[in-house]
Amino acid sequence: MLNNPIPENEMERIISLADYDLDYTSFQDSFKDLAKLAAKVAGTEISLINLIDSFTQWTITSHGLDIDQMPREDSVCQYTIAGNNDHFEVQDLKADDRFKDKFYVTDKPNLRYYYGIPLTTNEGHNLGALCMLDKDLKTLSPEKIELLKIIVDEIVNRLNVHRLITCLKTKLHEANETKMKVAHDIRGPLGGIIGLAQVISEQGHENKIEEVLEFINLIQRSGRSLLELADEILTADKPQRDLKTDEFNLIVFKDKLEKLYTPQAMNKKIAFTVSTSVNLSTIPFSKNKLLQITGNLISNAMKFTPISGKVTVVLSLKIEETQNLLQINVTDTGVGLSLQAVETILSGKAQSTDGTSGEQGYGFGLALVKHLVDSLKGTMHIYSNPGNGANFEIVLPQVQA
Repeated sequence: MLNNPIPENEMERIISLADYDLDYTSFQDSFKDLAKLAAKVAGTEISLINLIDSFTQWTITSHGLDIDQMPREDSVCQYTIAGNNDHFEVQDLKADDRFKDKFYVTDKPNLRYYYGIPLTTNEGHNLGALCMLDKDLKTLSPEKIELLKIIVDEIVNRLNVHRLITCLKTKLHEANETKMKVAHDIRGPLGGIIGLAQVISEQGHENKIEEVLEFINLIQRSGRSLLELADEILTADKPQRDLKTDEFNLIVFKDKLEKLYTPQAMNKKIAFTVSTSVNLSTIPFSKNKLLQITGNLISNAMKFTPISGKVTVVLSLKIEETQNLLQINVTDTGVGLSLQAVETILSGKAQSTDGTSGEQGYGFGLALVKHLVDSLKGTMHIYSNPGNGANFEIVLPQVQA
């Protein structure tokens, strides 16, 4: 069995990809023109824009081939992102031992030629690749390759714009939250000042202290003005019922996970279900890093669950006095984990092993989950025994809407 190629900076690479906080299903329109242009420039039937996480190659836009995802270990692009070269070319997939038995070579579309260019960030992280594919053998001229590199630069630029917009929305959301908190915080003291001024004012009427009364009346008027301003801020910033672009609710989150990971379950003949708590299913919460965290847990669970097994995801939201708690449970009927393995994962130092169907691992998926959960000030628990499956429980604090 051939070993999977792994970039030297793999942990940093997948953290960088997670920082883009991408929904892999929402970019068809954003990059469709570039995928088509790349195929036209290269003279190939097919071009794909792929992003590669710990377990999966996600095709965010395609031209000439209807594909959404494939296991990372089956992809050619895993070689494109593994090295420091500016491209990876396979003249004949059918003659290459690494790829000759892959489904896309032996069956339709019976691919023969591959040319891939990594999507590299300014920090040197290869997020994925633009690849050109054909069922006939090809040769690309230097002029065509230079044009393809320009297209790659534009893909990375658009990804960076998306990240920038997401970051600005997050900062705006945080600023609004701060404004709300300030408004809440000043209402209490101001109410006390006005109440105290009212008492002194009443005593002043009895004592006929005109100057004191005039001063206190000024305090009252100023205090009431500030209190009205705080009420105005609170009223204007009440969140809308419609979801914002940086929010999920349990229904939307459930649908996303089913769409992204049902194909993986069907491919391995595993039963996959996602359920939610119905009574709180429409309350919004931040979607920040949720697909990256939950997706890695699901892919990991499927990797270690045998054929005819089950992977179950339960999503719930708990309303508390000062915050909401989003709880994610991913449970499988797989091989289970030893106490030592659990402790290794929770320490953020998980290593990869082969899956139940021989899937080779890359060793960073659960380490990334632990990193992201910690960055969101959440908690991660693992309940498992060897041979009895595993339950990964994530709890993430959420600001109340």
